[in-house]
Amino acid sequence: MQLLIVEDDTTIAAGLEYSLQGEGFSTVLCHDVASGRSAIETTDFDLCLLDITLPDGTGYELCKLIRKKSNCPVIFLTALEEEVNVVMGLDMGADDYITKPFRLRELISRIHSVLRRYQKPQEDLTGYTIGQIRVNRQEAKVYKNDQEVALTALEYKLLLTFIQNEGHVLSRAQLLEGIWDVAGDFVNDNTLTVYIKRIRDKLEEDAQKPQVIKTVRGLGYKLGD
Repeated sequence: MQLLIVEDDTTIAAGLEYSLQGEGFSTVLCHDVASGRSAIETTDFDLCLLDITLPDGTGYELCKLIRKKSNCPVIFLTALEEEVNVVMGLDMGADDYITKPFRLRELISRIHSVLRRYQKPQEDLTGYTIGQIRVNRQEAKVYKNDQEVALTALEYKLLLTFIQNEGHVLSRAQLLEGIWDVAGDFVNDNTLTVYIKRIRDKLEEDAQKPQVIKTVRGLGYKLGD
């Protein structure tokens, strides 16, 4: 996969490029709007990382250009903590943002999470049924035996992560990547155990013998057979 990085801080840019290439990504590095615009116009990227404040403009300009050309996912890198700047970026079609200073592992996890959402067609998730459980993604509602089940936002997001990977064993690390909280912080490993237990209590016929979300000893969890 090819990623575009537009970041004027050379130290941050070099660290991003090195880490992302180490993850197997191909990268194109730009330091300003002009070079970023040229790259966007001539290359199809799988994901773009855009700094908001650049020497000759803003990442918003590049995001608008990307949205005119394609549905490529965009993550903003920003040192601006004011909510208005975050909202503006998301309103323009950005998929996520991360505030500087950030940990590279967090950013890489965020990238993988965004890419997974784009790799799974949304229409596949509009309606989903397993056993007596039914999920209506359009309404963001979950039903058991046709009775609505109240899930918290993180419980629902965790359930969708399982649905997107039905039949595949997910490690705890993969699940943690899939359930960032609204502040963009990691959900820790102990909390993940609690959320899985809560979902089982709400959805399983017998939470002690789960048939919906199964434990694969030594590997992780999976939904379905």
